[in-house]
This record gives sequence, C-alpha cells and structure tokens, in this order.
Amino acid sequence: MKVELFVPCFVDQLYPETAFNTLKLLEKSGCKVEYNSKQTCCGQPAYNAGYWDEAKEVGTKFLSDFTENTYVVAPSASCVGMVKGGYNDLFTNTIVHNKCRSLQSNIWELSDFLINVAKKDYFGAELEGKAVYHDSCSALRECKIKDEPRQLLSKVHGLEMLEMKDTDMCCGFGGTFAVKFDAISSAMAEQKVNHALDQQADYIISTDLSCLLHLQGYIDKNNLPIKTMHIADVLCNGWLESTEY
Repeated sequence: MKVELFVPCFVDQLYPETAFNTLKLLEKSGCKVEYNSKQTCCGQPAYNAGYWDEAKEVGTKFLSDFTENTYVVAPSASCVGMVKGGYNDLFTNTIVHNKCRSLQSNIWELSDFLINVAKKDYFGAELEGKAVYHDSCSALRECKIKDEPRQLLSKVHGLEMLEMKDTDMCCGFGGTFAVKFDAISSAMAEQKVNHALDQQADYIISTDLSCLLHLQGYIDKNNLPIKTMHIADVLCNGWLESTEY
C-alpha cells in the first residue's frame, strides 16, 4: 500500500520527531511511504484568520504537491480537517475542483488510517503511567474521530487510560483564537489540565500537536506534574529493534 506522508508545517519546525514516528508507524503497518520534500502548508492559518486569497494560494500548492489517487496521511486532524472542509470554500467550482475532491477523499489522520485502512492497532509500544486522551475539536467534529485513538492506546503496555471530565471540550487553542482572546484561551487550558490532574494522570495524549503545544505551555508556566504526548510518539515508545509486528 503506497502512502504519501503529509507533515504539517508546525510539526516540521517544532516536532520533527513526531513526523519520523509517523513514518515508522506507517512502515510498520506495511505501507510504502513517499515524502515530497517540497511540501509546505495546507493554508489553515491564513484561512482561519480570514485571508482566503492567501489560503487559496497556499492550498493550490498543496494540491500540486500530492497525488490525488494515493492515500495521504498526516499526524494532525486539524490539517486533515482543513483539507476535508476548508477546501470546499476555496476550490469548489474552480479548475482544480475534481482533484480537490479526490484528495479530500484520500487524506487521513494517522490514527484513523491505522485503524480503518491499515487495520492495525498493536505496535508493541510501552509507556508506564496513567493517561487521559484529549479529543481535539478538529478530530472529533471535523474528522469524526473518537474511538480510533482510544483503541490504539488501549494496546500500549503499561499505560492505564482514564477518561477525564469534558474530554470533548476545546482546550482553548483554536489557532488565532489563542492570540486574540488570550485570557479566555488560558482559562480553557487551565480547565482542561485540571481535569487531567483530577484523574492523577501522568500524560495528556492527543492527535493534535497544536492542542498539546497550548496545553504544554500552560503546564510549563505553572510547573505542573503532567506531560503532553502526541499519539504517534506514544505508539513508538519503548520499541526494540528486534520486536516483530
């Protein structure tokens, strides 16, 4: 199965290890992974800020960077949600309409792809401790992902998964929302982290590094005894070279 890897721009710049772990997971699932080093951004920041002309320019490049009839997988429900939803506003009834529709049907968030396409839920990962899963707005509402990450995390040795209160509530990031309404955004992060601490969790895990970046910032500022982790990093944790899958 051939897969094209889409690494969101902020993952590339801030969390490259998550990109490499995504590659490892896809390869362990039996996929032949291709990566176009010329790829950049899906256009979501400009789109969310209201700069649709600029978002369309970036999105046009995105459409040219990927093959329309090949699976495209990304470690970010937020960016996948942008392509699946936001591109309807940018490219409906344009000259790239058909290619856009084809790519929209073939782009997948990582956990969704592993469970529903690759049919893999066990990777031999190990992580000691208690964890809660945060349903990002994009994963839950745009990509309709809920059970897939939980199924994958339930197979991690040593990890006790707990459900926190209001797991489906926004963490407060929301892209430019965190900049325009910083006080509200911080209060929402505080609420989310406190719900995790109420469960005595060691980790907050999610599909979206944008949420985790926001939550980790609050955690670090307040020196709290909890850590955020992307699901790809969890699923690759504790691997041994001799382990067979």
